[in-house]
Amino acid sequence: MSDEYSLSDLLERMYKNQLGLEAALMELTLQAEKQGLVELGENVRGSLWTIGENAGYIKQGLAKLRSQKS
Repeated sequence: MSDEYSLSDLLERMYKNQLGLEAALMELTLQAEKQGLVELGENVRGSLWTIGENAGYIKQGLAKLRSQKS
């Protein structure tokens, strides 16, 4: 049971949540832009860029944690 809640498993779930939130924000951004809210879209895209950059680091960290576990 303790393996079910390992740090790498917890971080993996957080990473997947982050990807889901990123996708949802993009959908909302596209809808806002269709309604002419261009400045809002640009601001959100800037935040999404940061989320995407951090996702890469998180994925690399997860891979490192998983390799140390073996």
